[in-house]
Amino acid sequence: MVHIISVTKVIQLIFIYSLTATLHDPAFGDSPPYNTCSSSAADSGHAGAIYSNLKKVLISLALNASAAKFSDASSGNDSDRVYGLYMCLNYISNDTCNNCITTATQDITKLCPNKTDAIVWEEVCQLRYAYGNFFGQLDVSGNIPKYNRKNISEPERYRSVVNNTLNNLTKLAAFDPSNEMYATGEVPFTNSDTLYALVQCTKDLSADDCDACLNKAIADILSCCYFSRGARLLSRSCYLRYELYAFYNGDTEASVSVGNQASGKSNQRRMWMIIILAAVAAFLLLVVASTGYFFAAKKVARKRKGMVRKQIQLHKIGDASKTGLRYQHVRGRDDDLKAQDFYIDLETLDVATSNFSDSNMLGQGGFGPVYKGVLSDGKEIAVKRLSSCSEQGNAEFTNEVLLILKLQHKNLVKLLGFCVDGDEKLLVYEFMPNSSLDAILFDPRKRGLLCWSKRINIVNGIVKGILYLHEDSRLRIIHRDLKASNVLLDYDMNPKISDFGMARIFAGSEGEVNTARIVGTYGYMAPEYAMEGLYSIKSDVFSFGVLLIEIITGRRNTGFNQSRGATAPNLLAYAWHLWNEGNALDLIDPLLTDTCSPDEFLRYIHIGLLCVQEDAFDRPTMSSVVVMLQGETITLCQPQKPAFSFGRVTDDDDNNYCSVNGLTISDLSPR
Repeated sequence: MVHIISVTKVIQLIFIYSLTATLHDPAFGDSPPYNTCSSSAADSGHAGAIYSNLKKVLISLALNASAAKFSDASSGNDSDRVYGLYMCLNYISNDTCNNCITTATQDITKLCPNKTDAIVWEEVCQLRYAYGNFFGQLDVSGNIPKYNRKNISEPERYRSVVNNTLNNLTKLAAFDPSNEMYATGEVPFTNSDTLYALVQCTKDLSADDCDACLNKAIADILSCCYFSRGARLLSRSCYLRYELYAFYNGDTEASVSVGNQASGKSNQRRMWMIIILAAVAAFLLLVVASTGYFFAAKKVARKRKGMVRKQIQLHKIGDASKTGLRYQHVRGRDDDLKAQDFYIDLETLDVATSNFSDSNMLGQGGFGPVYKGVLSDGKEIAVKRLSSCSEQGNAEFTNEVLLILKLQHKNLVKLLGFCVDGDEKLLVYEFMPNSSLDAILFDPRKRGLLCWSKRINIVNGIVKGILYLHEDSRLRIIHRDLKASNVLLDYDMNPKISDFGMARIFAGSEGEVNTARIVGTYGYMAPEYAMEGLYSIKSDVFSFGVLLIEIITGRRNTGFNQSRGATAPNLLAYAWHLWNEGNALDLIDPLLTDTCSPDEFLRYIHIGLLCVQEDAFDRPTMSSVVVMLQGETITLCQPQKPAFSFGRVTDDDDNNYCSVNGLTISDLSPR
């Protein structure tokens, strides 16, 4: 059996090697240059002068290519004037651009001799000339799609992801001047595949024409090639491409599977391999069978041992007199969640996170670092490793495990399991592929991925998640650290609220608690909590108001850069200033101007200001906020002045978490 399997693998390797060796371009069936030539030739009476002017234009463009990724030139008088321009993809070097345009110059004269209008596309550049002035004029005629010969397994879902990604990049390229008509982005598609996309326009176009050109390109490419793993669209005025490998970082499809090519062997070596494998086949079978039996027996023994250890440790985590928990499981109305069913041993988490390697660290939270892990079945997880000096002790840990396991809402990050092993306390959550909201919202290159509709979807999701914690869950929970970095995004940019390490349980209908321990993040904390230690559901409302204004403006509350000469310590103060002046529309994110209704934007700013009023009594509840967001006909009251200073806080970036004071907390009590 081993002999047969080995021969089969060798044959497969030979086939793969022979196949890849014949491909000039591993992604596309044909290779550049691609060209389009007009059917008409130059008038014979002016052919000499026109050819001379064309030669001058091409030489000028080739010289410019050593210093710029885009240039245009013209030469001649009115009757024989020739116009030309080139565009190199922004990610290549100037030397590569120069070489590409030099090649394009040779190809265009060879492929389109004496034509009045011609364009040639090379791998990373395009060159165009015409006898009429086309500078600044949008031209989407004759778009040419090119697609990868390999198909995708989920074409409809892939089409949706590609469409959303390209549309978002289009807005970035067209309407963000800092991007200079160019944008790239990457979006996870599956656990193993990431979509990489690029869009670019010629710089002679207006922003609106760039947007129109790329929209037409997207429509063309998706109508013909959505089933393919990758594609590019060649247009006179713009260019787009997407693949499942980082082509703009120098990767090729062949490099993704380079191990296949490296596996080629000579005929003689393959023959020796077959002989050796045949000789030891019986021995290997015996070893495999023996090893399998040994590990199976060991696994059973370890499982039994682990069950005993878990039962012992579960008795120790938490003080029953303080938590009110008398059992090792939480009884629900119609279910019975046993803690041991969610227990994941430390050995498994060590393997999943590569021994908690720094390369797997996703971030540093208030109670310790968070790592990405992959379980043996391929499932991706996020592991929160609680700091040994954290005051989130056994009682708090028990609270987080036993309560979050009961919290089920589409806008809350799901707890999958936990581990207690000596001093180690770990929580295992579902993995969110698009990281946290702040990583995209405050990144000038990624912010364009969040169009107005996506931002409103995120706002509504956050509201629903917090409303569930405040009013709809079986125990009232206050988050106390709601912020952009604690809102994670799934594959479709849907929000999920994370980090319940600072959530506290309210007893019965009690509405406000006082604590000597102040934890939170500067810029998001309600003033009464920061200065007096008083927290209530209105504390989360304040944090939500800050977050709402950040989301729709694309600006941070803290570290806010003043503009228009206004004296404002933060975004809230500046928003209040513009609101009173009647200039609140100045706050709108420039990337949203074409997709956002001014009236809708002003309404959201209004709601945000109502949530951040200094007096907690004046702030609405989350249920009222839901009504405000959904009811356009509802009349909103005038907001009062927001709180501009925030008293004492624990900085989110401060890694010393051992000096906080103790916490006063009520016993657990169901509603």
